[in-house]
This record gives sequence, structure tokens and C-alpha cells, in this order.
Amino acid sequence: MLTVSSTALSGMNAAQVALGVSASNIANLNTPGYRRQESVLTTQPEGGVSASIRSASVDGSALETDIVSQLQAKNAFLANLAVFKTSARMAGVLLDERV
Repeated sequence: MLTVSSTALSGMNAAQVALGVSASNIANLNTPGYRRQESVLTTQPEGGVSASIRSASVDGSALETDIVSQLQAKNAFLANLAVFKTSARMAGVLLDERV
């Protein structure tokens, strides 16, 4: 099982992948022949999540979907960052108490 900080870090990495995918889709909105991409999140058995990228199953742009994906990725990153920071503070308090 991963530590809390490792789990939160995997969530931040997955959010970065999702943000990059949606940003690429928006940047290439009018590029001829560009096929949208999607990020796929997979829960890991030991804890945390991994992200991969695949081509979208449907042709065409989906600006609304990509903007919502950016907002979701931003909020997921910030939530995992808060967990990461809290975990680090808790570890610091525990170390201070042991000394």
C-alpha cells in the first residue's frame, strides 16, 4: 500500500496528464486531421492512480468537454495537493513529537 503522500502525488500526476490532453485538444481544435485524445485513469492495486492517453472514440471537436476536463483536472490537482501538504505537515508534527 502506498503512503498518503505517494497516493496524492499519483493523483497530481494524473491530473497533469488530463490537463495536458485537454489543452492539446483545444490548441488543435482547427487542425485538419487532428484526432482528439482522452486521458484514461486506472486505479492501481497498491493504491493511487495512473494515467494513459488514447485517441478519442468519436471524431470531431468537443470544446465543451475539453473545457470541463480542464476544470476537473485543475480541481483534482488542487485537492491532491492539499492532501499532499497535509500529509507532509502531519509527518513533520510526528517527527517533532518524537524528538
